[in-house]
Amino acid sequence: MAQTAPVALEFAHVAKRLGSRWVLRDVNLSLARGETAVILGPNGAGKTTLLKLAARTWAPSRGRIRWFGGEAAEAQGDVRIGYLGHASFLYRALSGLENLEFYARLYGLASPRAAAEAALEQVGLTAFRFEAVRRYSRGMEQRCAIARTFIADPELLLLDEPYTSLDVQATKVLDHLVRETTARGGAALVITHQLQEAQRVGDRTAILWQGRIVKSAAAGEFDALATAYRSLFARREHHGA
Repeated sequence: MAQTAPVALEFAHVAKRLGSRWVLRDVNLSLARGETAVILGPNGAGKTTLLKLAARTWAPSRGRIRWFGGEAAEAQGDVRIGYLGHASFLYRALSGLENLEFYARLYGLASPRAAAEAALEQVGLTAFRFEAVRRYSRGMEQRCAIARTFIADPELLLLDEPYTSLDVQATKVLDHLVRETTARGGAALVITHQLQEAQRVGDRTAILWQGRIVKSAAAGEFDALATAYRSLFARREHHGA
């Protein structure tokens, strides 16, 4: 009998209320070590809220979340999380090198300057390491944000529409870094609204629709999931017409 991989992230009957609106409703989700799971859904489905809960930025209104087997208080400081979202979390007045050296120090890395240099080399920004981030193009800033995300070798990746503004080479770099993380026993949760991205990177994909996970499928069952996703959009457009 095959052994099940240890769980990296688990949502059990999680709901989140913002003001008077329930953004997430009874979400059950399990992410295993070594796995990349994709949450697919339209704008307003609750995807970013789910990621903020996974990042411990917000607490659930109901239900329980566990990281590598521990509750929030137990996992605090023990689980290295790499978060890549719509904001780069870079200081625009500082250079790329200064930004990454700051984060390396924040994570307590032994050689912050060396770690920053290596991270910039990974994303192809060595030649621009002394440039202020405010002078970067949107694509360059996103590359630097990728370097920030991976500088401390995270165990859990939380990626919110991570391929926005990336060129082909930067996309390959990000894909490679995600694969490296999962290969060493980490896990990745990727948020997207694009079917093509979900199919390319996901070992498993779930559809989040109006705050609920309505369908989940492994990579080999993606075609059926894509059909269901398109059908949901068609019904929404029909009712909205």
